[in-house]
Amino acid sequence: MSQAELPFLLNRPDRWKAGVIFASPHSGCHYPDWFLRGTRLPIHALRSSEDAFVDRLIACAPDFGAVSLCSLVPRCIVDLNRGTDEIDPLVVRGVPRHPLNQRTLAGLGVIPRVVSQGRAIHERPIDRAEAERRIETCWQPYHQALTSLISEARKRFGRAILIDMHSMPHDALAHLQGSRPDMVLGNRHGLSASARVTDAVCAAVESQGWRIRRNSPFSGAYICAAYGRPSQNVHVVQLEIDRSLYMDEKTILPRPDFDDFAARMRRVIRDLSRLDADEQDAIAAE
Repeated sequence: MSQAELPFLLNRPDRWKAGVIFASPHSGCHYPDWFLRGTRLPIHALRSSEDAFVDRLIACAPDFGAVSLCSLVPRCIVDLNRGTDEIDPLVVRGVPRHPLNQRTLAGLGVIPRVVSQGRAIHERPIDRAEAERRIETCWQPYHQALTSLISEARKRFGRAILIDMHSMPHDALAHLQGSRPDMVLGNRHGLSASARVTDAVCAAVESQGWRIRRNSPFSGAYICAAYGRPSQNVHVVQLEIDRSLYMDEKTILPRPDFDDFAARMRRVIRDLSRLDADEQDAIAAE
């Protein structure tokens, strides 16, 4: 499969410095005609489930020696931050009865049933064969690429660090008392990333004047659980950014000061891309 046919965009630096990967599994915005013909929602409503513009925010990662991996496929077609067993029988016909987790029950399985505000995506349930086609052509290639990158990083650097980038609606934090965080870091309460890596991400965010909260209300979903293995030097953190900081959530357009926000995020990415790079250089020299 050529790069033009792949359901993701992978950008590598001229020199990978420290085994750091920035990924955006939910910023895809390529809505094919076949999908639009089968949905009851206008494209603007479909886009409400996107992590819009997160791919733009991490596009600079290769400039600093890190890898970037961004899905081109919208989340409402297939959710790359879900497991292939998270199948909702209300949206996929012919699925055997099986226990469902809370995400799938809410309509947010690997083939989502709803977008924000509980709006149903499909006119009617889709065939199981169609669900399997989406998983085979979109989910599998993305995760094969991610698995390969993590394996390569471990071989070259002795560890891999995945920063899984997401965005959250401003209202997602409305229930919190006191001042709201600008970002929420999830590491599954220490199960998907070491304290050292987690502290480094928090420090990089806070150095730019943003407030960050850990593991509440988002502690990390499938990607953190599937790949994070701190004991094996594979560290995965999920970073959720309040969308209202850089975009108009109603129009799904960048704010006028988007470039200022992106410049601050660029400094975060710069700092994390070189995490322990000097140590890695010393090991390579030996």
